[in-house]
Amino acid sequence: MTRLHRLTAPLSETAIRELRAGDRVILDGPLFGIRDATQIALFDQGRRTRFDLSGHAVIHTAPNVRRVEGGFEPVCVGTTTSARMERFTRPLMERLGVRIIIGKGGLLDDSLAAFAELGGVYLAVNGGCAAIETTWIERIEDADLLDLDPECLWRFAVKGFGPLLVAMDAHGRSLYAERRRAVTANRASVLAELGIEP
Repeated sequence: MTRLHRLTAPLSETAIRELRAGDRVILDGPLFGIRDATQIALFDQGRRTRFDLSGHAVIHTAPNVRRVEGGFEPVCVGTTTSARMERFTRPLMERLGVRIIIGKGGLLDDSLAAFAELGGVYLAVNGGCAAIETTWIERIEDADLLDLDPECLWRFAVKGFGPLLVAMDAHGRSLYAERRRAVTANRASVLAELGIEP
């Protein structure tokens, strides 16, 4: 039975381990936007951020924003494909204390192992939902590593962000891996019925 959780970061490991694949999550409070260049700067180039990400959620994004007096306002905050950022999951969790990663398309086995070991989850966003995602962002509170704009580190204030699908949990379950196995098995069955060798 799937459950709906409404969460406000920062979150403990215990709270994260209560989430199960197939559950739905709505987030309130702080949400940090990151992308490839952000993580390359932090983990490959040794740069630091003034933000405390411990217990928080990050979203894979390079948002379209508008500069306004005193900062920025969101124009379009879409989610980007996560798989190319696979190698950053463990350092995000170990070094910065991140508990939740939000993206589209899922992550792979190393990330699943990190979630199980350290207490994290992956929340899925469907592709093409940038317009509605943007309505869930109340404001852009701050940004760090601004020379990387639009791939700097964003601090959003969100309310009712979701519902998002728990697609990878802290118990070793990945809905992506399960779907891949089912599709592979189905393909083999169809080919056998057709008399075609794979």
